[in-house]
Amino acid sequence: MPTPVVLVSGLHGAARTAAVERLLADHPGSIAIHHDLREIVQDRVHRSVRDATGPLETAEVRLAHGCITCTVREDLLPRLVALAPRSSLLIVDLWDSVEPRSVAEAVDCYEAHDLLRLTAVLTALDAAAMPGDITRGEPLSEAGKPAAAGDQRYLAEVLARQLEYATGLVLHGGDEDDQDLSRRVLAHLAPVSPIHTLHTLPLVTGAAVCTAELAERVDPATAQLPCDAQTDEIVTTVWRSRRPLHPGRFFEAVDELVVESVRSRGRFWLATQPDHLLAWDAVAGIVSAENAGPWLAALPEAAWDLVSPARRLAATLDWDPVRGDRVQHLVFTGPDLDVGRFHALLDSCLLTEAEESVGPEAWTGYDDPFAAILTLRENA
Repeated sequence: MPTPVVLVSGLHGAARTAAVERLLADHPGSIAIHHDLREIVQDRVHRSVRDATGPLETAEVRLAHGCITCTVREDLLPRLVALAPRSSLLIVDLWDSVEPRSVAEAVDCYEAHDLLRLTAVLTALDAAAMPGDITRGEPLSEAGKPAAAGDQRYLAEVLARQLEYATGLVLHGGDEDDQDLSRRVLAHLAPVSPIHTLHTLPLVTGAAVCTAELAERVDPATAQLPCDAQTDEIVTTVWRSRRPLHPGRFFEAVDELVVESVRSRGRFWLATQPDHLLAWDAVAGIVSAENAGPWLAALPEAAWDLVSPARRLAATLDWDPVRGDRVQHLVFTGPDLDVGRFHALLDSCLLTEAEESVGPEAWTGYDDPFAAILTLRENA
């Protein structure tokens, strides 16, 4: 039977280490592997392997092109395969700024299915630091946590992806107030993810998780977005509309939307680009908008067989006789959000009835500031 593999991610090294040590203690015969990426900009990675008693081996790995993809392909996977026959559980202790999705999908590959079984993706969080870190619009390079040479990601951006992709979250550290605040924040940011402590870690040696289903939870077309909620000062609001957005007015509203909210994501469509499902992703004042591929309404029916069943189901359940699956579905979370004002601002960005009445041929003539910044998502 394939050896179970659990990934433990997280920007907070002490919390991650504590979670790994607890897993080692709870599972006799388990082995943890960690790649220290502090010198990856020099194409060097330090690998360590340990069990509950201490270090088993260390090595310096030299890579042709220093990046997490190279590390996984050239060193992590071969080492997991070699360790699998003598381990009851393999624990991958991911470097601080590594996002777990790419590693999970690499482990869950056809070539390794007979030897490795991905069973959990945990993100360990420092309860005292997490609520503040999700607001930090600071480049990873400045925080000393890059995962590759030229890493241009931001700390809060990585933290958001780590906690939203995970099958479970592990809170560690802080006092009772810190734990309470972290749980309230996480209830808004990752409402479908169970929250554990070191003493309530979930079973991680059971059935395999499906990385395709994990991807569907976060990919724009099928994402399980949060619902309207308010917990004390923390507010999450959902804005939906079928009408197209005016690209110029929406672009002008972006700064206000991202400055007043901490986290927002979703999908939208512009009058100038009616065939494109556009992905919105913003955290700590950093916003990105990407082309996530075509709306299903823009495809011939025969092409529907080429997309995932989850994508077809999501479109069918939210189908409009006129617009198809085209929808504005954006979710914003932040402290003391003025929901009425937020919705009014977004509504003002939609085409007016008069603008809608002239039709798509006239819409294509609008100036579109988004056109120059949109890129096609690699995983669309």
